[in-house]
Amino acid sequence: MPPSVADVEDLHISDPKCEFYTNYDCKEILGKGMSSTVRRCVRKSTGKEYAVKIIDVSSEKATEEQARELRETTLREIRILKMMAGHQNIIELHDFYEMPSFLFIVFELAKGGELFDYLTKVVTCSEKKTRLKQKLFNARIIKTSTKQCFRHIMKQLLEAVNAMHQKNIVHRDIKLENVLMVDDETLKVTDFGFAYEITGDMQLTDLCGTPGYLAPEVLKASMYDSVKGYGLEVDLWACGVIMYTLLCGYAPFYHRKQIYMLRAITEGRYEFRSPEWDEISEAAKDLIRRLLTVDPKARATAKEALAHPYFQQNLTEESAIKFLERSFDAKKKFRLAIVQVRLLVRLLRIRYIPILVAASSVQANPYATRKIRKHIDALAFRIYGHWVKKGREQFRDALFANAVKNDMQRFRKPVMKGDSTPDSSAIIVY
Repeated sequence: MPPSVADVEDLHISDPKCEFYTNYDCKEILGKGMSSTVRRCVRKSTGKEYAVKIIDVSSEKATEEQARELRETTLREIRILKMMAGHQNIIELHDFYEMPSFLFIVFELAKGGELFDYLTKVVTCSEKKTRLKQKLFNARIIKTSTKQCFRHIMKQLLEAVNAMHQKNIVHRDIKLENVLMVDDETLKVTDFGFAYEITGDMQLTDLCGTPGYLAPEVLKASMYDSVKGYGLEVDLWACGVIMYTLLCGYAPFYHRKQIYMLRAITEGRYEFRSPEWDEISEAAKDLIRRLLTVDPKARATAKEALAHPYFQQNLTEESAIKFLERSFDAKKKFRLAIVQVRLLVRLLRIRYIPILVAASSVQANPYATRKIRKHIDALAFRIYGHWVKKGREQFRDALFANAVKNDMQRFRKPVMKGDSTPDSSAIIVY
């Protein structure tokens, strides 16, 4: 029998029927998702370390339809990873094993961890500037004038995005947590679970990704039927969010109130606030503006971003140190995660949220808005309800002279004139 869900998540077991456990030894857990667990594993024949993503596609945690969809999504992810094989900034797929209840995807192991955590560790471990400099040089972040600081990071990220877009592949979930550090100088884009290959003039409409990184057109496509969809441009918006966050330490559209965050994203409203942005170059700000453009057609492509003057500048060591001295507050990250979860719930309910109505239009014709009309009627009945006769011959419809619907049968049989007693069938139907 294949290993159970509990076995896969909590135990270091091996199933002789599964080829994966024949070739690899599973080690400690590196991370967990909704339906997957990531572990460190070691190839028995070579002793080389890898990361394995174990995906539960059984019907124990989901319906058969959901399990089938998860399997199809995983197989699509593997196909896309094979298409992108060989790029230095995209995670490399080594092996894949399939069982009836579990899928095993073996990747290269990125020992540097997530980009956000890596930068947090490098910047915040030292308390004094002299110690910070030593830390930076030990980490070799500032190694040469062409590979310095965030510019080098952003260049690698955009090169990975450019390679994907050249093959018409959109990632749809680019964020700091999905950018891993293999070593002190090389990053890898990972987690292609939402990635999709676009063919022809195809427009995607699925609401997927991480709320703080969602492009305006993704939100609008889920809110308005008039918006056809979105394409490759959503990845460049996410790159703009990452660049903004790297340079100042907080997200561009963060707000504790979900509706304000949603509006800020759809309107592209953000600020270069002081003092965080006082020493950031105008070239960096201009590139962020090009990436965080609401109109996807006017947004910079990955190729255009790589040709931007920002990547042609010579960054001095002092400037790089000033960049890295800005702290990446873990509490801000946690608060942002909470807001993103709440925002995602709100987005799923967006069609049930009433549309805002201008005060002028309400004043001109209050009865045109259904909700307001109901409130007016309710208040009117409370005030004038005692004037309305309560007998069966007269109803509250008469108060506003509203026509009763034809299919509404008030009586089964009317009381005829001259009848001594009403027919028992003459009953009001509610």
